[in-house]
Amino acid sequence: MKEQLTNIRNGAMAALESAATLTELEELRIQYLGKKGELTAVMKGMGGLSAEERPVIGQLANQVRGEIETALEEKKSSLEAAAANAKLESEKIDVTMPGNKPAKGKKHPLITVLDDLKDIFIGMGFSIAEGPEVELDYYNFEALNIPKDHPARDTQDTFYIDETVVMRTQTSPVQVRTMEQQKPPIRIISPGRVYRSDAMDATHSPVFHQVEGLVIDKNITMADLKGTLEVFVKKLYGEETRLRFRPHHFPFTEPSAEVDISCFNCGGEGCRICKGEGWIEILGCGMVHPKVLRNCGIDPEEYSGFAFGIGLERVAMFRYDIDDIRLFYENDVRFLEQF
Repeated sequence: MKEQLTNIRNGAMAALESAATLTELEELRIQYLGKKGELTAVMKGMGGLSAEERPVIGQLANQVRGEIETALEEKKSSLEAAAANAKLESEKIDVTMPGNKPAKGKKHPLITVLDDLKDIFIGMGFSIAEGPEVELDYYNFEALNIPKDHPARDTQDTFYIDETVVMRTQTSPVQVRTMEQQKPPIRIISPGRVYRSDAMDATHSPVFHQVEGLVIDKNITMADLKGTLEVFVKKLYGEETRLRFRPHHFPFTEPSAEVDISCFNCGGEGCRICKGEGWIEILGCGMVHPKVLRNCGIDPEEYSGFAFGIGLERVAMFRYDIDDIRLFYENDVRFLEQF
């Protein structure tokens, strides 16, 4: 039995020396020290030994077990250290290498154009005014001299929440709220989203953006309106841009006009953008109606003013030569990356 124990020790030591993984090491532990292992089998056979042999063999068996257990622990520590070093080696980072730059977002083309418009008007002394997109019928229609039977009040043109609440069809309600809360002089622009019950196509959208302007003070005339708009279009489209007023009708202004600019692409000679006319319609404007001033608590005998409204999408489409308004809202990265 001494020889058997010696052979077990020598075999275990050789096997442990050649073990390459922790899994192999666990298999060797079970093979030699497990409940059905080789050393356990020898110790179970000690019952057949004489009283003189039993202590000697028992001591030798314990010694062999101790040596194998010690070798197992040493080998386990060695393999774990090697595995940790291998992991560190495979996961190490070269901090001297350049990193991956995070993707940077860009301004939406509508925001870019809106910022340019804001800069122009702020430079002329205007301030920015904002108001709710879900608006009362009073501010959206009544205060702006739009009567009950006006076509704009029809559900085919306006989104109604209920009989007295609508999604604003223009940012003009912001002007009314400002005139109610602020005494003249007033000089504001009111940019924002507006809503109309239009079918979506290349030139129409149920959601779009407006930038409306309002000036109220003593002795404001149509000449002030024309001068302000001339400064605006020249800064936006260039010093050579010319302005043309055409008579029109808006319930909240009197007199009212549509404003055209000489085509910035052809200079007025006629091209695809201006459809051969040499002029491009850009906005509507007029002198604030006396009834609107009275509705807001301003005396039209003492004060006068002008207002104008610009479609932001229209300006952006002209600037970037875009022929479909839907492109602004489809979030197609291929389109947006061009700007």
